[in-house]
Amino acid sequence: MNQRLLAVGLVALLLAGCAGAPRDRPTEQTPRRGGYYQNDGPGDDPPANLEAIADAQPRYEPLHRFANRPYSVLGRDYVPAQSHRPHREQGIASWYGRQFHGKKTAIGETYDMYAMTAAHPTLPLPSYARVTHLASQKRVVVRVNDRGPFHPGRVIDLSYVAAHKLGLAQKGSAEVLVEALLPGGEGSAPTPAVAQAPAEAMEQVPLPMALERSGYFLQLGAFGNFANAESFLKHVQAQVVWLGESAHIAPREGLYRVQMGPYPDAAEARRIGELVREAMNLEANLRKD
Repeated sequence: MNQRLLAVGLVALLLAGCAGAPRDRPTEQTPRRGGYYQNDGPGDDPPANLEAIADAQPRYEPLHRFANRPYSVLGRDYVPAQSHRPHREQGIASWYGRQFHGKKTAIGETYDMYAMTAAHPTLPLPSYARVTHLASQKRVVVRVNDRGPFHPGRVIDLSYVAAHKLGLAQKGSAEVLVEALLPGGEGSAPTPAVAQAPAEAMEQVPLPMALERSGYFLQLGAFGNFANAESFLKHVQAQVVWLGESAHIAPREGLYRVQMGPYPDAAEARRIGELVREAMNLEANLRKD
């Protein structure tokens, strides 16, 4: 069995950052994987009731620091999204099973073919998506934590259990609709969740993501007017694209605060703050919420 095919640029970006390497997708020269293999499948001892495995539950997660950078695989360039945004596409879904069970995903997690996960070439990692099997209208929600597929015409690689619940595991592939999801929106992923909020009514700002966060934050600015805060947020995101979804607006104490985080400890927050200072000549204030 051929091992994963990696472009040099992808190795430098993902492996150097301790992220798992994307899998190669089937070509005319390489054996197929996922549902297309006679020697692949659910394994010798699958869970007793695959239908009872719950869908992934969308929640806030910081984007991976390395797995969302541009990369190349099999002579093709990919530019992943740097933040959560609306995404809707239709195409062929495939799946991958025991050939990769226990191996690392693109964000360094261990792939579990019995977990509700998926691989996508450009959706931000990690993120969540709803996948609808168009022929049967069955739907599942998956956590996207890996890169792939890299086969022309395919839009998403599902875990074995996700493919099973959609009814496409035996067939190997099927046409699906993929829609990005976040807790704050139905079928869409705004960045940040406050994007459509009125400036004059703070209590009306739909900020489930910001309000659920706790830990260490870097405050980049505070504004009495929402429009000014939103304008500054866009400036920050344009200047430092690697911030991605971690920059957001949080309304507190009568102000709209543009901040980054949360970070697990003060040391990590200060490290990121130093990068911001070097990139934007901007001093960030450390806060703990």
